[in-house]
Amino acid sequence: MEDISRIFIDTSKSVFQLHGVDRAERVVVRRKLVRRQVGPYFAGLAPTVVGLEACGGSHHWARELSALGHQVRLVPAQYVKAYLKRGKNDARDAEAGCEAMSRPTMRSVPVKTAAQQAGLMLVGVRDRLVRSRTQLGNEIRGYAAEFGLIAPKGLDKLEPLLARIAEDAALPELARDLFAGLGGEYARLQAEIAALDRRLKAWARGEPTSERLAQVPSIGPIGAALLTLKTPDPTSFRSARDFAAWLGLTPKDHSTAGKTRLGGITKKGDKMLRRVLVCGAMALLQRIRRGQTPPWPWLAPLLAKPPKLAAVAVANRVARIAWRMIVSGEAYAPPPREASQSLAA
Repeated sequence: MEDISRIFIDTSKSVFQLHGVDRAERVVVRRKLVRRQVGPYFAGLAPTVVGLEACGGSHHWARELSALGHQVRLVPAQYVKAYLKRGKNDARDAEAGCEAMSRPTMRSVPVKTAAQQAGLMLVGVRDRLVRSRTQLGNEIRGYAAEFGLIAPKGLDKLEPLLARIAEDAALPELARDLFAGLGGEYARLQAEIAALDRRLKAWARGEPTSERLAQVPSIGPIGAALLTLKTPDPTSFRSARDFAAWLGLTPKDHSTAGKTRLGGITKKGDKMLRRVLVCGAMALLQRIRRGQTPPWPWLAPLLAKPPKLAAVAVANRVARIAWRMIVSGEAYAPPPREASQSLAA
């Protein structure tokens, strides 16, 4: 067997392209394997450094290869692309990945355990059902509007709307039957989401980090679970700001020639996690504006800002608080003005 210094695998559903080099950076492996050949090939290979592009399936292969004694690095796909010379095929992708993983400053994604991926699956299934519920609710409202039946915004207004539709004798019988079917589908979605919410809350209570994070205003059990499952090694971030930048909650930098030019937020990082933090921040701001929650001292000036701008600023601050709690292992300590009531959102 060749003296392999590192080897990169460009994965797909059934075809795996390998590119490996020795310590002198000479190419010693350039071959294609089918799925059933990957395990036996690496079982017969001396322990080495193996790289893969970070994706859902790569975590499974990382666990399998680690069990064979190899050191696995998961490289983000956007960092691999910078080393692609020209054109695109599996061999060139594997070559680019092999070059990218050799860089001393290259970041890698921590390998998730099977239990962590199961938790992420729970969150993902819930997210899909919520999208389906929103789509179905909009469909019900749209069809009802065609018959002159309008309801205010909000999920709690749909069931009264369906009740009005069922009692409206002026509607054609066919329309009432179809609305009844849509109402039954909506009720089933509500029940499934409620069941997943209970499982998610139980999971968050059983995980110490999630349980502590859920006490932070605007985070709650869903945000706490996502922060626990999706955050890589928190000590890899130099500061809380770096963590907020990883989430895409810091301004874009277009500075040049000594002139500082900052734009909107970068929107880099995990989209779902960023969305949950921003939505939680908007909910917190609504409660503050209604007088249901006393504001933090630093938050008062933001209440005069546009709602979405203020929500992103709050999400940025909450992300920094969460990073500090994850790193230090400390519990959330509300300011004195908030200590008299629970603010978990």
